[in-house]
Amino acid sequence: MKQKYILILLFMLLCINQSQAQGNYTVNAIPYVPFQASMTNINTNDDMCSGLIPLPFSFDYYGATYNQLVISTNGYVDFRSSSANLGSPFAFTQNVPAANFPVKNSILGAYQDLYNTTGGFIGYGTYGTAPYRKFVVYYYQNALFACSTRRSTFQIVLHETSNLIDVILIDKQACPNSNAGRTVTGLIDATGANGITPPGRNTGFWAAAQEAWRFARPGYYANYSYVVCDPNNDGVGEYLLATLRNDLAPTNPSSVVLYETLTDATVQANPIGGTVYNSLSSNQVIYAAFNGQIKAVTLQAIDCALDVDVDTVPTALEDLNGDTNLANDDTDGDGIPNYADNDDDGDMILTNLEYVFPRMNANAAQNALLDTDADGVPNYLDNDDDGDGVLTYLEDYNGNGNPADDDTNGNGTPDYMESNVALGTTELTAGIIGVYPNPAQDILYIQNDQNILLQSIAIYNVQGTLVKTIPQASTVSSIPVSELASGLYLIQWTTEKGVATTKFVKQ
Repeated sequence: MKQKYILILLFMLLCINQSQAQGNYTVNAIPYVPFQASMTNINTNDDMCSGLIPLPFSFDYYGATYNQLVISTNGYVDFRSSSANLGSPFAFTQNVPAANFPVKNSILGAYQDLYNTTGGFIGYGTYGTAPYRKFVVYYYQNALFACSTRRSTFQIVLHETSNLIDVILIDKQACPNSNAGRTVTGLIDATGANGITPPGRNTGFWAAAQEAWRFARPGYYANYSYVVCDPNNDGVGEYLLATLRNDLAPTNPSSVVLYETLTDATVQANPIGGTVYNSLSSNQVIYAAFNGQIKAVTLQAIDCALDVDVDTVPTALEDLNGDTNLANDDTDGDGIPNYADNDDDGDMILTNLEYVFPRMNANAAQNALLDTDADGVPNYLDNDDDGDGVLTYLEDYNGNGNPADDDTNGNGTPDYMESNVALGTTELTAGIIGVYPNPAQDILYIQNDQNILLQSIAIYNVQGTLVKTIPQASTVSSIPVSELASGLYLIQWTTEKGVATTKFVKQ
């Protein structure tokens, strides 16, 4: 009878856990950094789903854990195994979420009617090392149905451990000739009742280039790790229970009860007491019960004499919040904690280049860390090093993925360290104004989904020279560019809400 009771209770807890995990995702713009990895071609016909593709790691999506998925030729990945090797719907009119949306339990990279049989490539690959790998699905130069000269290139990225989802729109063009050109980027759950899209990226006729979006579930830990320094190198460590509770339930930490075994957590017996827990072995798993759910907690002790990410920052100093858990310090929010991340602030300048001591600090015995804009945040943790309002990664004006070699005025100082050189996109309007087609030969059409008032438009080449200007732009919907030489350009938009830029390529 007791065993039956335990099984019933466990089933109820699992059901509660499932419903609690259905919390909504958030979406935010992130630095535009496409992934490069070796890819496996899915070799699937038009309007079809691939066979089941194994994931290199378990992935949590809307509260369920998956080890495989299906890739559609129409721009989405589907966690429903029943979709494998079946047709992929290409016509839809509904916004996300909708119970009658034709695709469910899917990540919509750029869901539209693609025509992959006229060139292009759809593949997948894995980037990085465990436990912070990325599974990348790459749609490269796929033709749009009934507009074979227009193409879409984008990526869907699944993050190991953090369960973050990125959609990177490299060059998503538009065509009105099939399904009225409708496209949607976002997430939708298994019922269609829950879903989310970035601003201006729900079902509609739109194009986008060089923008990236991250979907996350704040406060939700599918996998929680507590990593401490191990001074004795014996694989065991001391763990502050308050740190665990504050991370797992920040609004009500006292509700978290910890247990050494899943059985104890299930029947709520033998809770761990005290304020400090001494682990019994390396990578020990204990269990946290709170809010009707049970979470596994991995305890790991590492040798902090080693520089795990080889970024020159001592591993012990990467515990920025001082709570002894190295795993919950993630300055750039990319799912990789600072101690394992070689670019802590996500500005595309490697930490080992920013963690330097250029001058003596009169109030301390050691040198002061480089802080170009003197805002109190050292460059290795600052995503706007020169304080010019332009994120460092956006000062990569030549578009080669390295802001350190961009020196627009030729004075020997990189633009990202000069506040008077600011051609990049401000966060205020990043990703909101775009152009298509991109690349372009004759005319650029302006994509302004939020109808932001344009005041003026200026176009610069990569040397920073002004090559075209439109001083009165409030009624402008397209830009002639046929007279420009081939190459990369920056469009600077002056709007009612601020200044932003968009890159485009002139063919």
